[in-house]
Amino acid sequence: MNKCETYDALETRDPEAREAALLQALPAHIAHAKRSTAAFAERLATVDAAAITSRRALATLPVTRKHELLQRQQAMRSEDPFGGFSAIGWRGLRAPGRALRVFQSPGPIYEPEGRAADYWRMGRAIFAAGFREGELAHVSFSYHLTPAGAMMESGAHAVGCTTFPGGIGNTELQLQAIAELRPHGYIGTPSFLKILVEKAAENGTAIASMSKASVGGEAFPPALRDWLRSRGIEAYQSYGTADAGLIAYETAPREGLVVDEGVIVEIVRPGTNEPLPEGEVGELVVTVLNPDYPLVRFGTGDLSAVLPGRCPSGRTNTRIRGWLGRADQTAKVRGMFVHPGQVAEVARRHAQVARARLVIEGEMANDRMTLRVEAGERPPGLADALAQSLRDVTKLRGEIDLCAPGSLPNDGKVIEDLRKLG
Repeated sequence: MNKCETYDALETRDPEAREAALLQALPAHIAHAKRSTAAFAERLATVDAAAITSRRALATLPVTRKHELLQRQQAMRSEDPFGGFSAIGWRGLRAPGRALRVFQSPGPIYEPEGRAADYWRMGRAIFAAGFREGELAHVSFSYHLTPAGAMMESGAHAVGCTTFPGGIGNTELQLQAIAELRPHGYIGTPSFLKILVEKAAENGTAIASMSKASVGGEAFPPALRDWLRSRGIEAYQSYGTADAGLIAYETAPREGLVVDEGVIVEIVRPGTNEPLPEGEVGELVVTVLNPDYPLVRFGTGDLSAVLPGRCPSGRTNTRIRGWLGRADQTAKVRGMFVHPGQVAEVARRHAQVARARLVIEGEMANDRMTLRVEAGERPPGLADALAQSLRDVTKLRGEIDLCAPGSLPNDGKVIEDLRKLG
């Protein structure tokens, strides 16, 4: 695949021009979210949309996390299954626009699909995986309840591909279709692709036509990537969610994932609204410039970090390291829930603290907490003051371990639960 070949001219824009365009669109997007959705009308009631013209201003707005979206949907089931977050729906809902489809993800969380072509913007990732106009794509994501199949199929159609809606399961039938239709590539989870390849080898089924893959929905370790390559399939991963659509995608150099052109990505300290500097691992927060589902600072619950520099493929957008784990590290200690935001609050009360990590050890019902703190300056009484803050915020006692700056791992963990659970 030619590394300079891109989906469109947006991918190679001057970074300053891209940033200016995103920030120029931001005030109108926020105003629309307030005007068209009940949820953001409430959450951003005191916000002057016209004043949100920079990333610093954007960072003053609250992060809406997935569990909050679910709670609001549950509370409003009888009047609005979207919890007031969607600007589209159907007759009987207050949403001004009309949805094409509605899907259900685990929770359950309901997500709308609008009428725009490639509504979730997946075409960019599928193109980067090597798919081209006129090719046949075998799609093995679910086509019912959850939107994954529709997400990827609309992206493949945007590229110009024909699709076979294989869905999930029915391995023997899917292998028969691959052998007889001879698709150019596969779109689905990497684990199911491995199952197909192994079963084909076991049965002697011919699947050599399938030389490329766009995979997602789960982790894609390098070992599996290399295993597939050794069997003639070059696979690239995409990262997206049912709420936000495409967020980032892998390219030929395989140096991180390039951020999609239709979103503004931030990395924040888990449990807070505070953006982290480049390179720091934290929760990935996304503002989606989609008028139908205008999410503003939506917390994905996933950990990632921004990579420095540009992609060698010629694409100029920001890159992220990919999925690095879950940001919601809430733990129950001695009958009390401890949240990442509480750890951040303890650190905020003491200017000397650069980074903090709560380590929970021992056994359930006989556990102990230690707050490990990076602190360059250590005035007398700092440890005692931190211990008191920890108790005030969490209502639990814990030990304090003052550490040298840079000694805590940069892995996004704010709460590390090392207890033996049985």
